[in-house]
Amino acid sequence: MMRMAGEDSIIILQAAPARIRNNDVHYPYRQDSDFLYLTGFREHDALLVMIPDDGDGKSMLFCRNRDPEREMWDGRMVGLEGAVSEYGMDESYDIKEAETRLRALLQDRDRIFHDLGRDPLFDQRLIGWLNEFRGEARKTYHAPEEIHALDHMLHDMRLYKSREELSAMKRAAKIAIEAHELAMQICEPGMNEADIHASLLHTFTRHECETSYVPIVGGGENGCVLHYIANNAKLNDGDLLLIDAGAEYDGYASDITRTFPVNGKFSSEQRDLYEVVLAAQAAAMAKAHAGNQWQAIHDAAVRVATEGMIDLGILKNSLEEELETDGYKKFYVHNTGHWLGLDVHDVGEYTIDGHSRELEPGMVLTIEPGIYIPPSEKNVSKVWRGMGIRIEDNVAITKDAPKILTGGLVKTPDDVEALMAG
Repeated sequence: MMRMAGEDSIIILQAAPARIRNNDVHYPYRQDSDFLYLTGFREHDALLVMIPDDGDGKSMLFCRNRDPEREMWDGRMVGLEGAVSEYGMDESYDIKEAETRLRALLQDRDRIFHDLGRDPLFDQRLIGWLNEFRGEARKTYHAPEEIHALDHMLHDMRLYKSREELSAMKRAAKIAIEAHELAMQICEPGMNEADIHASLLHTFTRHECETSYVPIVGGGENGCVLHYIANNAKLNDGDLLLIDAGAEYDGYASDITRTFPVNGKFSSEQRDLYEVVLAAQAAAMAKAHAGNQWQAIHDAAVRVATEGMIDLGILKNSLEEELETDGYKKFYVHNTGHWLGLDVHDVGEYTIDGHSRELEPGMVLTIEPGIYIPPSEKNVSKVWRGMGIRIEDNVAITKDAPKILTGGLVKTPDDVEALMAG
């Protein structure tokens, strides 16, 4: 990244702040994903400065010094020595010195790359320093003339996963698969969504993982609510259960959705609609190859899902009419996937110069077609109302066939029923 920024630049990135949940209780700390990507450092009150001059450039981390009293309450801190010995920084300084040292480092730089907008107060201080420098610069030094947003350059780097990153994502997928399998095996009518939610958290925690997002455990018509997280309703005989849950391992997310019958056996109508979603996913998977465009994945899934809904009588018009008028969007309401990485909805552009982005080796994405028929929908047969079905897998693009990171989790109706029966 320092080579991309060029000599006479300076790169400044802040750690995520600690956040208060209520009174004196903090939310569990999660490092800013950009900061984590560049440093691996997981403590708050830290600032990264990179100076891309001679050779490989120089990296400096401003962080908290070790404090035995603070460590008694919160555990070991990395400290200044650890920033160099454990995290590979060239230099480290106390975070209390950041403002003084940063003012000096900014002098005689041409460009600043900074995470603009993340901390408006810091942005104001930075701009204030530059204005101050410009008044002094004519006498002794020159001041930076440009501030560039860091995210465009950095986020394009994050889109392409290294071998080490893919290894972490495979591990996150493996743990999430285990959690989904257990949920299918223990599920039965009369349980509560909370019971399933708890089993997911148990599996993640015992493997030293976090959840990569709040799990969605939606039984029956709750499966039609795309961001349902109440997870506290009774699971009824004859309903479907939609689970969208992923594990985060070493900062990297997995993101899996499966939909299955609470009682372990699909009804004929449930199976029919499920097969439509499964076929839509297969069509999308067939387009997930290097050289194809991102949009081709969505278009393939939509076409198959729309045709399937017409065949089942859920949509009434011809295929081309439904596609041209976006009639299918009444029940197919979201895109078919997103980038995946340190963020579950990971960074990276989907279009380049107004055109859908071309898939390249190293990219990781989800493929997740879904059909949702609200219980209030009066224009379809009662047998479909309240059915929400989504099937989601994580896919790594390679120079050859795509690698399905979550391919070990069952998803055909027969395989789902067999796992639940076992």
